[in-house]
Amino acid sequence: MTPGHIHESGAYQFSEESDGDVTLRLRGVLDAASAGPLMGELLPLVRRKSPGSLTVDLGGVTYLDDFGILLLSELRKRAGVGRGRFSIINADERARDMLAAVHFDTLARAVPLSGVPRPGILVRMGDAVLRHASDLKYMVSFIGSVCLSFLYVCRHPRSLRVNDTVTCMQKTGVDALPIVGLISFLLGLIMAFMSSVQLQQFGANIYVASLVSLSMTRELGPIMTCIIVAGRSGSAFAAEIGTMKVSEEIDALFTMGFDPTRFLVVPKVIASLVVVPVLTLFSDM
Repeated sequence: MTPGHIHESGAYQFSEESDGDVTLRLRGVLDAASAGPLMGELLPLVRRKSPGSLTVDLGGVTYLDDFGILLLSELRKRAGVGRGRFSIINADERARDMLAAVHFDTLARAVPLSGVPRPGILVRMGDAVLRHASDLKYMVSFIGSVCLSFLYVCRHPRSLRVNDTVTCMQKTGVDALPIVGLISFLLGLIMAFMSSVQLQQFGANIYVASLVSLSMTRELGPIMTCIIVAGRSGSAFAAEIGTMKVSEEIDALFTMGFDPTRFLVVPKVIASLVVVPVLTLFSDM
């Protein structure tokens, strides 16, 4: 090779041969303070030259850390974009140990991923059926456990946790009055407005009150109340029991001889059975 263009600074010497090969001689310390500026200068230079081979000479490097290895890795990546060869020469023992510690030869090498065939529609449908069947099994088991706990409470009324039941009635019923009243009022107001606009065309405005009252009492009042109770109180109950399950409090109750269903579920279900009809009447009014 015959010497060509040479670009030199205090930290490196960039020598380009006439056949397109490039030799980069690095000097001094390659650490966090010096690797950043060198990367800003060398990477655009390598990208412009697109060398056939890039040889990095570490003979003048006195210190090399992980930031210097990052610089070498980026130089190899830039040389690989132009399908050039990359090699490191004159590295001392410490630099070789650092390169071996991070597995520089295989660093950032793309790992071929084997494609996973997507299952067919029958396989996905069968998997969904099995998953729903498993969920149905747990749901039936839970309902059976709740029914048995109710029978036990009916036979032994003193086993019911009255204080917790009253607390659940307050959370489910009293605390839900504002949102139930607001939703029901707005729903009735919208129905009255929309129906009055339509019935006015036929001179039947007198039936607006009957339409709103009957629809709210028979259908929309109970439905909206159930949606609010399920979304507000039901999610709170599920979050409370789920947190107890994660923190292993339910396992502790079972270990101490308590029935978790009778201890946790029955007071909440009884509270809901008592207050939901009252909330429905409030929504109708």
